[in-house]
Amino acid sequence: MELRRRLTLLWVTVAATPLALGGCTADRAEGGNEGRAQPLELTVTPGDQSRDVPVTAEVGTAVTGGRITGVRITDDKGAEVKAEPREGGSAWVPSTPLKPKRTYTAEVTATGDKGKTTTRKTTFTTMQESTKPAITSTLYFRGDQTYGTAMPVTVAFDPPIPEKARADVQRRLFVKTEPPQPGTWSWVSDGSQVYYRAPDFWRPGTTISVRSALEGLPIGKEYVGDEDRRATAKIGRHVSLEVDNATKQMSVLRDGKLIRKIPVSLGKPSTPTSSGKMVIMEKYQYTTFDTRGEPNGGYVVDVEDAQRLTWGGEFIHGAPWSEGDQGKTNVSHGCTNISAAAADWLMGITQVGDLVTFKGTEVQLTEGNGWTAWNVGWDEFVKGSALPVPAGLRPAPIQVPHPGAVAGGSPAPAPSVHAG
Repeated sequence: MELRRRLTLLWVTVAATPLALGGCTADRAEGGNEGRAQPLELTVTPGDQSRDVPVTAEVGTAVTGGRITGVRITDDKGAEVKAEPREGGSAWVPSTPLKPKRTYTAEVTATGDKGKTTTRKTTFTTMQESTKPAITSTLYFRGDQTYGTAMPVTVAFDPPIPEKARADVQRRLFVKTEPPQPGTWSWVSDGSQVYYRAPDFWRPGTTISVRSALEGLPIGKEYVGDEDRRATAKIGRHVSLEVDNATKQMSVLRDGKLIRKIPVSLGKPSTPTSSGKMVIMEKYQYTTFDTRGEPNGGYVVDVEDAQRLTWGGEFIHGAPWSEGDQGKTNVSHGCTNISAAAADWLMGITQVGDLVTFKGTEVQLTEGNGWTAWNVGWDEFVKGSALPVPAGLRPAPIQVPHPGAVAGGSPAPAPSVHAG
């Protein structure tokens, strides 16, 4: 069965405005000056007495000849503002959005290589509350949940984020994993979604903490963010499903080992199931598919044990009406039909965030039709980041053959080149 409507998961309204705060923490000697301590220099942003600063302001620090040893931010009533350092210490990010039309003071201390300290203080005033419209944002990651090992952290936007604004939005999306398993963000080409994942599946037992810190962030010249959301969840057991149209069978694997095969009936040729790597997005014990007014639709049917795979309405679900066709013929409107008993059993095995791979059907999965973060390899995934990818996460460079290489990999003698 096919359902071409979106069911609400977790809606987050956000808007955003680019903010360039910056600097970087450095503790290094200049070439040729080993053994000679650099003079301690410290710069703090926003600049002192700055006005109309966005509420997404961060306290940026740039230091040479030492390191940051203290940061204290207070509001105009003397209350301390909690902040967390960015990785590398280039800026301190307030744990909650600053308030509009308020004055804040940041006092930053740095300690030099020989123990000398210096302190810089800056006072700035935030802008008044914006009247610009908000971009609606949805954080598809809920707290106190257990997800599958392929669960991407997903933020969706309506309207989509323009390409020029994506770096500013991405800077305000934070993910922490325990134990550490670094990853990166990658944008769907039209800017409607951005995904975060690691090169490999999350390790079972990992805790993931997410902050979508977009409240008050300018996005281009037209929009501003209006929500700041946090969620912490855990990764459960490793379960994956593999569906082969050639055999009309679903393989259910746990920790890489086959635990059951289930006959399936996929989409008939006029409404084919997509091939590709999908992620289970939602699970419903009972739901209704209403496709009246949709192409190839026009029906209303109650279903049990339904698991969503795409925004376009592809589900795995119990289909007692097609049990005679399962394992033999494709008769559905794009969904994966399995028996009522198998669907009930499968609901107890899977988690939102489990990977489902389809192969051998008539059409390929479209980018962004569901959480498609795994439908490309890592080398392709990192190309979608709007910010530089950390060195340890970049794809290995392509090995270009020596220009004189011959068959078998042996280099041929290079021609002599003489200057002059």
